[in-house]
Amino acid sequence: MREPRRNDMWAGVGVGWAITSTLIAGIVVVGGLGYVLDRVFGTDAVLTAVGIVAGAGFGIYIVYLRYGRGGE
Repeated sequence: MREPRRNDMWAGVGVGWAITSTLIAGIVVVGGLGYVLDRVFGTDAVLTAVGIVAGAGFGIYIVYLRYGRGGE
């Protein structure tokens, strides 16, 4: 596979999509877990909201670990 050139305007698109999908996956997975727990416990979407916020936080943390430390 050829390496992208530095002046190639599409070089960072893969990283951008990886970051976006990581954030969305965190929200969907942890929010979905909150939804399931809401159904089990019979609460009114409280755990879904907590799951969405926690999923966003986890997604941001994972993106930071993978791309934001700057040491690599």
